Amino acid sequence: MSDDERDGVKLTNLDQPLFEGATKRDLVDYLDAVADRILPVLENRPLSVIRILRGQDPFMQKNLPKYTPEWVKRSAIWAETSKRQVSYALCDDRRTLLWFANQRAVEYHPTLMTADADAGPTHLVLDLDPPAGDDFSHVVKAAWLVRQALDDCGLAGAVKTSGAKGVHIFVPLTPGQGFEDVAAATRALAARAEQVDPSLATTAYIVEDREGKVFLDSTRAGGNTVAAAYSPRLRPGLTVSFPVAWDDLESVVPADFTVHTAPALLADRDPWAESMPAPRTLPADLVEQGHTIPIARVVAMHEGKRRARSRARKD
Repeated sequence: MSDDERDGVKLTNLDQPLFEGATKRDLVDYLDAVADRILPVLENRPLSVIRILRGQDPFMQKNLPKYTPEWVKRSAIWAETSKRQVSYALCDDRRTLLWFANQRAVEYHPTLMTADADAGPTHLVLDLDPPAGDDFSHVVKAAWLVRQALDDCGLAGAVKTSGAKGVHIFVPLTPGQGFEDVAAATRALAARAEQVDPSLATTAYIVEDREGKVFLDSTRAGGNTVAAAYSPRLRPGLTVSFPVAWDDLESVVPADFTVHTAPALLADRDPWAESMPAPRTLPADLVEQGHTIPIARVVAMHEGKRRARSRARKD
């Protein structure tokens, strides 16, 4: 049967191919199977999704379309870059999750803050990316550099595969810490991890400056989004961003976790909730150090312009 109905949501064309090695039914069945685990990490957070429609390239959807059912909860946020109000979804229940799945929304990217922005960021996040074509083992080694830097300043984090090539490290925070302070502490943490082994990891934002090292991306701060734990990713077979115990990192690769394999691996557990440490307050010295480190995107923008001028003079 190609159609179905669950929780009042009509599901259509379930047997159509969705992405390499997966049908729309595979996506719907997976999200339904893990709904009780993915919903807690989406709840009350402005949500962006990546959809893939038939015959089109994937695209990120932030603003809800006009045909969105009235029962989908929303959060209106002013977008300074586009100078408009954006109506984000709040995916708080199974019904909304199934509606998104029927819309061929594959990836789920919530913000690192709740809809109550005054509470501040809920997590500090580092996103570790390998150089092109590199082995996942190097990302694992870089993750241990981050863990050492966390240990050294009295913090702790949980780790998951990104579902792509790298890992995400989440450090839960006590409420009320300012966006700029958390962003600063993220930069400082990345810098400290880099200093543990500069031959392995780098904070260089410009790709050509990374010299084949693992990139410690400290730009996922504040209102930015990160692929949620348990979110599928648009990779062959639909890989899944999957929680991994620190001691098990060396024995896995991101391709181990897909919409086909993850439900059985999870059984009735929620390893992301189980592995998440208690929220902490950021150390003052980490925040202070971070405020002395320039924002990577700004530095990269100015450096890019400088290099372009230099090339133009040579030509």
